[in-house]
Amino acid sequence: MAEDTLEVRSTLFAEGETIPLSAAHSMVGGDNVSPDLSWSDGPEGTKSYAVTCYDPDAPTTVGFTHWVLFDIPASTHALEAGTEGIGVTGFSDWGESAHGGMAPPAGDEPHHYVFTVYALDIESLGVDETTTYAKFRFLIRGHVLASGTLTGRFGIAA
Repeated sequence: MAEDTLEVRSTLFAEGETIPLSAAHSMVGGDNVSPDLSWSDGPEGTKSYAVTCYDPDAPTTVGFTHWVLFDIPASTHALEAGTEGIGVTGFSDWGESAHGGMAPPAGDEPHHYVFTVYALDIESLGVDETTTYAKFRFLIRGHVLASGTLTGRFGIAA
């Protein structure tokens, strides 16, 4: 069965637009604040949501995970900028259980940052804040009812 599509939005940027410096990591002069996100209702049977932010352009050969947030209650359809305390924040590639803003190498073409919202048919993944993106993706297999993305761009001048 094909999964449905969620519409994902932010007041900070639209699809393909530049993400403001406020969401960038402090090491590049940003405020390291996760952007606000909202999404359309999941299909019938949605019991929770999850959100990830992934940079496929990072020079690591495997991309870079900036945010893993799961066990978001099904009644939630929006996250304010800098959201904390909703759901469980997993382990990012920054090496901590927190949102880690963008910080591409100076001079790179702007990187793409893919924010994905997943509607899941389970209330909880049953794991904690040490959960990595890879483990998260493994655990949601067979549980995704719908998903949607919002992709922004961010770069640092050389």
